[in-house]
Amino acid sequence: MPKTTCTYWNPLFPAKQDGWQPIPGLEGQADQLTLSFDPETGEYTRLTRFLPGADTAEFGGKTHDYPEEVFIVSGRLYDAAFDLWLEAGHYASRPPGELHGPFKTDLGCVVLEVSFPNRV
Repeated sequence: MPKTTCTYWNPLFPAKQDGWQPIPGLEGQADQLTLSFDPETGEYTRLTRFLPGADTAEFGGKTHDYPEEVFIVSGRLYDAAFDLWLEAGHYASRPPGELHGPFKTDLGCVVLEVSFPNRV
């Protein structure tokens, strides 16, 4: 089965806020909204919304054994691994094993993430 599909819609529109779910362990700091998912490969596209004041320092940075792409949609997010404030328009194509985070934001931030868990 291929990755799920849908017609045009705006997940950032206020009337569509009911689809966002808290990220386990980051309740009150970050929410996620899966846009598409391939149950066969595990590949997914999702939005992550870091709420104003979110800080993941207690969890440290993280790596994973698969590639992913990220694009900052709005707001700004500090990535301690790179000592860099990411703002709307920043993009990265991360190779497997690349350290990223911990993250913090003052204003809030929305990140588009495309992950490829079976491409190890």
